[in-house]
Amino acid sequence: MRSLLLIALGGAIAQLVDGSLGMGFGVTSTTLLMSLAAMAPASASAVVHVAELGTTAASGLSHWKFGNVDWKVALRLGIPGAMGAFSGATILSNISLHAAKPVTSCLLLAIGAYLVFRFSRGRQAAAGHEAPASHRSLLALGLFGGFVDATGGGGWGPVTSSTLMSIGRTAPRRIVGTVNTAEFLVSLAASAGFALSLWSELTTHLIAVLGLLAGGVVAAPFAAWLVSKINPSALGGFVGTTLVLLNLPQLLSLIPALDAWNLAIYLLVGLIGLVMSILGVKRSRHTQTEALKPSERIPAEPALSAPALNNSTF
Repeated sequence: MRSLLLIALGGAIAQLVDGSLGMGFGVTSTTLLMSLAAMAPASASAVVHVAELGTTAASGLSHWKFGNVDWKVALRLGIPGAMGAFSGATILSNISLHAAKPVTSCLLLAIGAYLVFRFSRGRQAAAGHEAPASHRSLLALGLFGGFVDATGGGGWGPVTSSTLMSIGRTAPRRIVGTVNTAEFLVSLAASAGFALSLWSELTTHLIAVLGLLAGGVVAAPFAAWLVSKINPSALGGFVGTTLVLLNLPQLLSLIPALDAWNLAIYLLVGLIGLVMSILGVKRSRHTQTEALKPSERIPAEPALSAPALNNSTF
């Protein structure tokens, strides 16, 4: 019972992060299951994706209610994402892809660092109604994001949300809402792939699925409301910082000499991300204030009225 409550609490926290930043549920939940329930990577990923059928549905509906979803983009991203996820789930059920993780992590870390830098400049946020990328770009991004998500137990949000934010055509809250909605199709396809090979594992860990599902569904509406209230520069900075922190362990594992400094490095990176996010918020507010200032023009001299002309002395 204690493990179930911890899993449900972890699911709620993971969904709160995922629903407001566009990433984190898969990675957080998979790590939780591997540590608390001692699950194998494939089993943990299968449990997480089945639970996400409920959490992503609740998240998508909540984001739609708050106007954060572009349905055309969600389908253009989610359908190829589902194809990639089904392939990844089938492969992960039979072989291990841990060797590819450092490469993917370094790529995502670089994207996260770019997001922190970009949003720290305090640029005006996009209006939010333009497509975030071309149809071909969404197709390729969906395929790659879905494959990484299924094979790594998470990664759909870090790959897709961060990439679309780095392009900068759409408001961050719309990207987060659209990506979370498209993730339902990804989770559905991944679950189907895992069910074909790991059905007995899923039935064995059904309690863990229900725990993650319950916690995630409860947190989904609040996360969707929260993302609509966060300053776009702060949201972009937080997403970038989270992305760096999630992928930093893989990079540090390649440099054994830094083992004694890991905690200090995490704290330093988090502090830098926080400071740059605050700086971005201040700069964006300054930009908005400047844009709202009335133009300083010399007022025109009032024209003399007809009665004034008649009463003038010549």
